[in-house]
Amino acid sequence: MPTKNLPKLIIFTSLFTLISCGIYSFTGGDTGNAKTIQVDFFNNNADLVEPSLSQSFTLALQDFFITQTNLDLIKSNGDLQFEGEITRYTITPMTATADQTAAQNRLTLQVNVRFYNRTDEKKNFEKKFSHFYDYDANTILQGSSLDTAFEEIFERITQNIFNASVANW
Repeated sequence: MPTKNLPKLIIFTSLFTLISCGIYSFTGGDTGNAKTIQVDFFNNNADLVEPSLSQSFTLALQDFFITQTNLDLIKSNGDLQFEGEITRYTITPMTATADQTAAQNRLTLQVNVRFYNRTDEKKNFEKKFSHFYDYDANTILQGSSLDTAFEEIFERITQNIFNASVANW
């Protein structure tokens, strides 16, 4: 007799779990009533300019939200909107060798983000997000080594922007 009701119990439990998730995604994001997202181009206003940085960061932020939410990316009038600029792109020596040369460098990226939630304006903010990538001083940051650095930095910064905007952290 108990085995006969097991399928019904499993279906009920599954439906209850899905319904109770409501507007939350499995990634922890709460997009509320928002259906669309707009990510404007992030200009590079840093003193040191890397030519591909603005486009690469903007695309990384767009891709992160597209894969982590069910929002549709649009060019204007998004329910959720991100805009801002890259304010810092620096390379600094971190550790030295015995002969006083750099053994390790640090690439630091800082982004100023303005977030607008047209469905709940109390959630609007302007914040700075920053992360770094340490690498061997003998490495020249170009090509695949620069791509690796960007990938790590972008992953952390986009996750932090996601957490601040829709994960309510």
